[in-house]
Amino acid sequence: MTIETTENNPVTVNRDAGDTNHIGLVNWLGLYTLLAKEIKRFLKVPAQTIFAPMMTTLLFLAIFTLAFGGSGRYVGEVSFSAFLAPGLIMMSVIQNSFANTSSSLVIAKVQGNIVDVLMPPLSALELTVAYAFSGLARGLVVALAVATCMWLFIDLRVHSWGAVIYFVIGAGLMLSLLGVIGGIISDKFDHIAAVTNFVVMPLSFLSGTFYSIERLTGIWYEISHLNPFFYMIDGFRYGFIGTSDSTLLKGALVVGVLDLILFAVVWALFKRGYKLKA
Repeated sequence: MTIETTENNPVTVNRDAGDTNHIGLVNWLGLYTLLAKEIKRFLKVPAQTIFAPMMTTLLFLAIFTLAFGGSGRYVGEVSFSAFLAPGLIMMSVIQNSFANTSSSLVIAKVQGNIVDVLMPPLSALELTVAYAFSGLARGLVVALAVATCMWLFIDLRVHSWGAVIYFVIGAGLMLSLLGVIGGIISDKFDHIAAVTNFVVMPLSFLSGTFYSIERLTGIWYEISHLNPFFYMIDGFRYGFIGTSDSTLLKGALVVGVLDLILFAVVWALFKRGYKLKA
């Protein structure tokens, strides 16, 4: 313990020898603050970030089950509506997890306040974790809202909670991390819109959301199995109906490995400050 005084205003300060301003191995407060900020950002406008995608997904469900006579159709032994619902829920997770992180970074770069994220004592790992889980949070909130509404109209039952939880979290993290990459490499809204329209949307629509991959033949069947979104939707759908077009283990490995790769890429981009630091 030491005693400090000043000439004009004597003040006694008790300071233990081990008392330092060291943050620690992990800046938990900074990590929590950034994560909370990103979550509150989309919760401030629920009509745009939650209810709008929920309404869009329900419209897809209504179109395919009513206008196309889906209520009387079956995929194997499962009604078409029960087959379609998990795919639509997962599609909402994919689109909203990506939109949350990509829009946050692009807006910060365009408005010039990205420095508010880079200046605090946050490591590249902490930035990666905060953004990844903020996008996952939005995807899960939208998925819960969509699933709740669908349960009012469809007899949707869970076959395997483990598969449902694993694939919805894996998909949310994957698209959240992909959104961070898109936000970092994009300089304006047109760039991230191009990634959304030419990468995310086609992969999500051509992943077996509205149909069974087993119905495809030839080159289209092979191409569909190269689409990572297919494994996310297929595994998630298995959690509800108990059947899948691919092996569950293969899908789990694809999702897990891609999550690790994308996490490493985002961490490297933050560590380097690619297109973030002047």
